[in-house]
Amino acid sequence: MVFKLVSALALVAVVSAGVIPSAPIAYHAPVAPVYAHAAPLAPVAPVAYAAPIAKAVVAKAVDADYDPNPQYNYSYDVQDAITGDNKQQQESRNGDAVQGSYSFIEADGTRRIVEYTADPVNGFNAVVHKEPANVAVKAVAHVAPVAPVAHVAPAALYHH
Repeated sequence: MVFKLVSALALVAVVSAGVIPSAPIAYHAPVAPVYAHAAPLAPVAPVAYAAPIAKAVVAKAVDADYDPNPQYNYSYDVQDAITGDNKQQQESRNGDAVQGSYSFIEADGTRRIVEYTADPVNGFNAVVHKEPANVAVKAVAHVAPVAPVAHVAPAALYHH
C-alpha cells in the first residue's frame, strides 16, 4: 500500500514538473531522448468577493415548557414478602435544591439508609447510615458429612 502511495506521488511530481518523455526511449539507439515541456500556465485573474448585504440575525428559540423554578415531590416503597425485597425512596426539589433519601436491605441483612442533598452552592452531599438486621436469620440444619468414596486400585495389566 505504501509502494502504491509513493508511486502515485512520484507520478504527480513528474507531471507537475512538466517533464514527460514524448516517445519511448530506445536503449539500443545512440540518439539522445527527447523531452517535451508543458506550456506555462496562463495568469489567473484575482478573485473579488462581494461584501455581505445584511447580517443574519438568529432569533433564540425559547422553550414554552421551560420552568425556571422546577418543583416536584415523589416517593416509592417496595415491601415484597416473597422475594424479601424491601426498599424505599423519596425525593423533593425546589428550584435547584434537591433533597431526598433511599434505603434498602443489603445481602448481610443490614439496612443501608442514604440521605442526600444537592444545590448549586454545596454540590451533592450524601450521608450513609447502617442499621443492624432486624430480621431473624433462618438457621441452617446441620447435615452429616458424607462418607468418602473408596477408590479401587486399577486392575493389573494382562497379556493375551
